[in-house]
Amino acid sequence: MLTLASIFLCGTVVTYVANANNYKGLLTDESRQRQLAVTEKNKAESDLNEKKAEFQRREDELTAQIAALQQQLRDVTNNLRRLQTDKADLEAKVEGWASNVAQLSETNADQHAEIQKATDDLKQVKAEKIKQDKELAETTDQLIAKMAIIDSLQAQKRQLEEANVALQNQLDEILSKQGRKVAAVEPVTVEPSLVRPVRPIEEPIGLAAKIVALDLVNSVAEISAGSATGVKEGMRFFVTRNEQFICELLIIDVEPENAVGVLERVREQFRPRVGDNVSTNL
Repeated sequence: MLTLASIFLCGTVVTYVANANNYKGLLTDESRQRQLAVTEKNKAESDLNEKKAEFQRREDELTAQIAALQQQLRDVTNNLRRLQTDKADLEAKVEGWASNVAQLSETNADQHAEIQKATDDLKQVKAEKIKQDKELAETTDQLIAKMAIIDSLQAQKRQLEEANVALQNQLDEILSKQGRKVAAVEPVTVEPSLVRPVRPIEEPIGLAAKIVALDLVNSVAEISAGSATGVKEGMRFFVTRNEQFICELLIIDVEPENAVGVLERVREQFRPRVGDNVSTNL
């Protein structure tokens, strides 16, 4: 009996020791997995904070660039209006000098010297007008370029916002495996944005006409509507053909029955033609 009891006791001790070793191993594995999960969580949170800081920095830079470009855009717009005013003044001078030349041509030969002087002045005014027209075209190109840069920067800002959402989703997925979630972010006071929308030059009033004359070399066109139907200098028309957008037309000179404008945003594959429709709104 004593021998049998000893054998039974030995088997019990061996079973206990084996079970104890198994439990210890399971505890060690669970502790190791828990430590790995905590390490992964800390790394994910650190990566998210770094990405958020980088996103905020890029967003601030883009906001500052957009504000600076919009200020430049306002300056270019003001310069464009000044050049249009100067052009109108020069055209008025040209008309005045042309009238003077016509009157002086009817006088006698004693006034030849005065006629010659008036002719020289007229040539100078015309040369100045050509210079102003060139500056007007350059200013218009700068205006279009600034608008394109602003569109590009706004697209980059949207991409950064989408990347931030993707990083937040990755962190949520990692924490959800541990039965946790990201704590709600407390809102902070948002500073007013420096970005301000550019006000349109004219409000759309539904005017419509057609192109009756065209000069693609100088990027100007004449339309079949004028001051009698409400057209004013500075108005912007959209040129279309069969509901296809062609380009824009900025009015710079208005007569009672027609008006002349500068062609803008002309695309190589869709050049305007005589007979195309123009309207103040699409």
